[in-house]
Amino acid sequence: MTDSHATAIRTATPGDADRIASLFTDEGYPAGPSDIVDRLARFDSEHSRVLVADHDGEVLGFVAVHALPRFEHSDRIVRIMALVVDAGVRERGIGRLLMEAAEAVGREVGAAFAEVTAGHHRPDARRLYEELGYEGSVAAYLRKRI
Repeated sequence: MTDSHATAIRTATPGDADRIASLFTDEGYPAGPSDIVDRLARFDSEHSRVLVADHDGEVLGFVAVHALPRFEHSDRIVRIMALVVDAGVRERGIGRLLMEAAEAVGREVGAAFAEVTAGHHRPDARRLYEELGYEGSVAAYLRKRI
């Protein structure tokens, strides 16, 4: 059994790319390690970060965040772009730890809100977000491929 208290949250490194690629692929988003190395580089900035949950050297999950400036106010919104936890350790608090870390990044960069998208095919993710205080009725999310 994994103890979430013994799990460290740290910034992802290129050395984590194999594991992140595996987790992301298992979640239905096929990616190779070189794809992940490129994405880690894109998210290595003042307003973007990828964090991993590391338990004794094993990456159990990751969260990718990006803080967007708002135009209507002089603050930011931190957007959780991806959250994946190894299926074998779900329900053990790892997702909560990663979400808390994402929110801490938001506070660090002056974000007023955190937002996340949960697909209709992921009711467990939506339940986690609602338990953490995310409101599902705030806005409609519409998307168009361009």
